[in-house]
Amino acid sequence: MTEPQTEPQTEPQPADAQQSSATSAAAPSPVVVERDGAVATVRLGRPEAMNSLDIATKVALLAALTEVAEDASVRCVVLTGSGRAFCVGQDLREHVELLQRDDASLWETVPAHYNPIVELLATMNKPVVAALNGVAAGAGAAFAMAADFRVIVDTAGINLAFAGIALSCDSGSSWWLPRLVGPARAKELLLLPRTLPADECLQLGLVTQVVRPEELTATVQELATRLAAGPTLAYGSIRRAVAFSAGHDLSASLAHEAELMALTGASADHHAAVAAFLAKERPEFTGR
Repeated sequence: MTEPQTEPQTEPQPADAQQSSATSAAAPSPVVVERDGAVATVRLGRPEAMNSLDIATKVALLAALTEVAEDASVRCVVLTGSGRAFCVGQDLREHVELLQRDDASLWETVPAHYNPIVELLATMNKPVVAALNGVAAGAGAAFAMAADFRVIVDTAGINLAFAGIALSCDSGSSWWLPRLVGPARAKELLLLPRTLPADECLQLGLVTQVVRPEELTATVQELATRLAAGPTLAYGSIRRAVAFSAGHDLSASLAHEAELMALTGASADHHAAVAAFLAKERPEFTGR
């Protein structure tokens, strides 16, 4: 037998002290921005919920992405998750609560949160790397597809889970998937959702690279650092050119390319690159 435990006697605290204690124990932010030189890592911080997206997380993610997109000192952005998941999409517990209340915000979240998040990921004037530390499902998978590079651990997978809960697809899934895997395979993955293992994701072109979990941080850091040292304006212009040409004819795409060539041709990085070429030296880019 063990001896009975007695609780230590404590003096009662005043109400304001109790409130201060509660405030200090408040939950951490659901999204954290970490900076390392010119690389900014936007990290989803709800590991206990597999980084699912409740309203607070979507608001914080949109704010974080806006911050790093507008910051000229940031020349590469990494999006990743905490714990064992990258992001499993919509927080279904919150979704059910809103559904039961017939809350209008349930459907307003697509134009208010998901759409601008994806547009920022896809169009910010700097490269974006998705570091898939675990499963990416639903909107989480779509966020990853909006990035330029997707590095996934070999224990993770991707699931286009929308039809599994009788919903259509969002966050650009209908736009990214056909361009990555073709229309027929895109419909297969959307209509018959399943978790695609990392090696199959690589075969389909859904990810750029598969690594062991212990290699993810170093691999992504090396890639992001290389991108952050490159010609940022040129990278952003290439992103825009590829996106534009996907929805326009050849003539319009050529005209758009000409505009971007004039823009980048006047940049400091272009002049530095030409001078370095003539001097047979390696150029140093400033991102301008």
